Amino acid sequence: MTIGELIERVRAYTPTGPVEVIQRAYEFSAGVHKGQRRASGEPYLTHPLQVAGIIADLRLDVPSVATGLLHDTVEDTLATLAQVEERFGPEIAGLVDGVTKIGQINFTSREEKQAENFRKMLLAMARDIRVILIKLADRTHNMRTLGHLAPERQVDIAQETLDIYAPLAHRLGIYWIKSDLEDNALRFLHPEVYYQLKRSVAKRKAEREKYIKEVLSALLKKLAEAEVEAEVTGRPKHFYSIYQKMQAQNLLYDQIYDLVAFRVVVDTVGECYEALGVVHANWKPVPGRFKDYIALPKANGYQSLHTTVIGPYGERMEIQIRTRDMHRVAEYGVAAHWRYKQPGGAEGGDGQRFAWLRQMLEWQQQLPDPQEFLRSVKEDLFTEEVFAFTPKGDLLAFPLGSTVIDFAYRIHSEVGHHCAGARVNGKIVPLRYQLQSGDTVEIVTTANQQPSKDWLKLVKTPRAKGRIRAWVKAQQSSRSVAVGREILERDLARHQLDLAKLRGEGTLRRVAEELGQKDEDTLLAAVGYGKVTAQQVLGKLLSPEELERRREKGEGRLQRLLRMVSRQTKSGVQVSGVEDMLVRFGKCCSPLPGERITGFITRGRGVTVHTLDCPKVLESDPQRRIDVQWEDGKGTPRPVRVEVTCIDQPGLLAAMSKAISSAGINITRAQVHALGDRKAQNVFELMVASADELNRVMRSLGRVRGVMKVARVRT
Repeated sequence: MTIGELIERVRAYTPTGPVEVIQRAYEFSAGVHKGQRRASGEPYLTHPLQVAGIIADLRLDVPSVATGLLHDTVEDTLATLAQVEERFGPEIAGLVDGVTKIGQINFTSREEKQAENFRKMLLAMARDIRVILIKLADRTHNMRTLGHLAPERQVDIAQETLDIYAPLAHRLGIYWIKSDLEDNALRFLHPEVYYQLKRSVAKRKAEREKYIKEVLSALLKKLAEAEVEAEVTGRPKHFYSIYQKMQAQNLLYDQIYDLVAFRVVVDTVGECYEALGVVHANWKPVPGRFKDYIALPKANGYQSLHTTVIGPYGERMEIQIRTRDMHRVAEYGVAAHWRYKQPGGAEGGDGQRFAWLRQMLEWQQQLPDPQEFLRSVKEDLFTEEVFAFTPKGDLLAFPLGSTVIDFAYRIHSEVGHHCAGARVNGKIVPLRYQLQSGDTVEIVTTANQQPSKDWLKLVKTPRAKGRIRAWVKAQQSSRSVAVGREILERDLARHQLDLAKLRGEGTLRRVAEELGQKDEDTLLAAVGYGKVTAQQVLGKLLSPEELERRREKGEGRLQRLLRMVSRQTKSGVQVSGVEDMLVRFGKCCSPLPGERITGFITRGRGVTVHTLDCPKVLESDPQRRIDVQWEDGKGTPRPVRVEVTCIDQPGLLAAMSKAISSAGINITRAQVHALGDRKAQNVFELMVASADELNRVMRSLGRVRGVMKVARVRT
């Protein structure tokens, strides 16, 4: 694309727009990016130009298109934000700042950096929604050209796209960008599946086109007979949606029938329901597959009638029916109706449309822990919703699987804290009851009811989790101070030291500050939690020689021998700032060397190591987490279970066993059973020393002809 073509494209939908700004932005971008090249070897300028083209496809205003051309100038060149503001004004500078990653901070982990960059983008997006639309255009072009990066970077970027950017595009209602991002993510995360799908789709292309033509002809004829004027189109489903269906239902490609979706576009809402009547009168509807998004629109403003019917040749076909206005919103999403003149605000229906964004902003204030924040954002972006009513008839949306406790905390924190149950549609239900769409919920409270840690397993919303965790933490804090005092008094006495005397002299305050604690009570609580050990406190009070002398004086020969033996036992994991700490591995996630890990302290049981994304960790108290890392060269083989779904045919088990053994991996146990419908499920227990080794063997299994799905089993 050339700058002339871009300007013409913008002029087509904003004839009076100040397009000379786009020309100036192009010249500025060309100047500062001069000499830079992309990983593909192309001049860097091709990227901002293509991003601006995608923004023009979304029919955004001139400042947005100009920002597309300038979006990498501050991040990747010597240009400053002040220069951008001086040349293009505060509006464009604000947009450029919104899409620029945080650069001047040293983060402790990749997750923290990812979370804080997303937090910044979220805040900028709340001020001006165009920030996220520009970011989506940027990510769309990056995903189209991802093939030129190193394989590890491809996987990381594709996974982040699938976790955050595709769901965001869905939330904003821009379905063509969502599909583009998902299909490209599939290409790099599961290349063998993507190319197999591509071959299968190409093989059945002629047959599919004939079927589409036949259905379109029949649909148009039936609608014309009923005097409903409509535009009817048919399109093949996207690769990622086919892949999701294959995974969810364990199907082969040739077992999926509704691979084509038909769309009926009419003029009025009344005609939508007339068209639906015509469809159902001529083809039998599939029970449970009708959805009325006109009466109950999606959170992103999407409206349509969806139905699945048994069409020609007994094949299922999905039909969407909508008005032209609804179609425009479905194509352009938020870009179709956002009021640019009111950054950070929206009128009428737009306020409801962005309730989810306000909710995310509220969570980002409540969840300082970056991992927890990112997890909450991902969960919310992905989630399906249920709608429940208050007794006064107010409609509230919740993530699928939410319980009456989530409902109570949505009303008020105090209602949540004292929630003892609920009346749903007039019937008393327990706390674990999961909300269903259409429920009317009245919360029952009692004065003596209090939150319990077990509630964290029942709730879904970050708001409820945050409130429960804060309450539990406050209760535990006072207990931890008492436990910490008891532990310190006992351990200090063994070394002929007195806690009360150390407090009186101010020595304990000095030790607290040296260990990064706010005051003496915070130090005692940290000892009670297990985050700081008595050994660390003693290390600040006595020299190593004096510490050893006093310890030997106070312990017997047997204790000394046990201590020397325990020092020689190594787990392959280094606990931050602590030596000789007992280390166990979480059975829920079975971490392997090479995976990102974190530790969770349990008093009397040492540190339990989990993978960073393990649900158990994210449910745990952040105060009790501790940094851990793998020691180099300490990878001893550990048992890991891998589940393989495949076609049920002779010789395939032998082929899979060969793929495992050729990767140098030992099989300790195998379970095989037929699922019926020409499919079989195999669970192998393998001894693997690292995450790289596991990934290598899973890739080998995925390449075996007839294997449909390979997944690691976590309990």
